[in-house]
Amino acid sequence: MEYMLLICGGEDAAEHASDGCGGWSEEMAERGVIRGGAGLRPPSDATTVRVRGDEVLLTDGPFAETKEAIGGFTLIECADLDEAIEIAARHPAAGYGSIEIRPVLRPPVPEP
Repeated sequence: MEYMLLICGGEDAAEHASDGCGGWSEEMAERGVIRGGAGLRPPSDATTVRVRGDEVLLTDGPFAETKEAIGGFTLIECADLDEAIEIAARHPAAGYGSIEIRPVLRPPVPEP
């Protein structure tokens, strides 16, 4: 099963941006669970797109004003939610922010 780990934090999380993951990435790579991921630039660098009728509306900045923002993401593949929770709990960001775990929806692959 694939899960997306959304790594979230408040304004103070920015001070941890250059900390790295303290060996977490290497450990998870050795376990073979990481399928991708990256850090994200701050919400102030975001552009939000909305389409209303035929009009494309652009907004500088984040989609919503919140106290926490997504700072990065990691796509993992593991046996079940329990394993995803164990993996997320080991991430250093869980100690100063939060990690939202979401199952990934994949459309069925059509048979040839």
